[in-house]
Amino acid sequence: MPFHIIRHDITKVKADAVVNTANPKPVIGSGTDSAIYEAAGKEKLLAEREKIGDIEPGNSAYTPAFDLPAKYIIHCVGTFWEDGAHGEWDILRSCYKTALALAAQLKCKSIAFPLMATGAYGYPKAESLDVALQEIGRFRLKTENKNEDMDIYLVVFDNQALELSSREFGAVEQFIDENYVTDQRAREYAPDRLPNQ
Repeated sequence: MPFHIIRHDITKVKADAVVNTANPKPVIGSGTDSAIYEAAGKEKLLAEREKIGDIEPGNSAYTPAFDLPAKYIIHCVGTFWEDGAHGEWDILRSCYKTALALAAQLKCKSIAFPLMATGAYGYPKAESLDVALQEIGRFRLKTENKNEDMDIYLVVFDNQALELSSREFGAVEQFIDENYVTDQRAREYAPDRLPNQ
């Protein structure tokens, strides 16, 4: 069950499941959520997301991936960072657990996660990376002898996430550069795409 950290645009990663940092309500937010809707096909994806309805923080649900190079989008609802003393850790852990469990249930051979809740939700990147590594590690240990082989990708985007990941894992394979990140952020965090609180 290989684990990879890569620097990429998650909408371009080929995996059976791509994880979206979703809003609790079926609306399009900013950041990763906006990018995934744009790349998958806004109207089609929103119509499927509306069928699911509200998703509680820490939980996951799935839709088809439509125009993404994936089979499924797993929509995970994270939490806004306050100070770490309001259940943020538990909710983020639950995001990884429920997304991985759902991917296994869907018999996915690969899954790609963004560094969850670190954009509009303001979760500190170092803490989010710690949670991701812990929960992915637990899942890999639990399933390593069960013939549930799944490639797991953690997709980092900006320089800070890249530097933190490189400290943990050494060289991180890069498919995008800082110019690409700057251009994408300007689109994904445009004033008309403010997060829903």
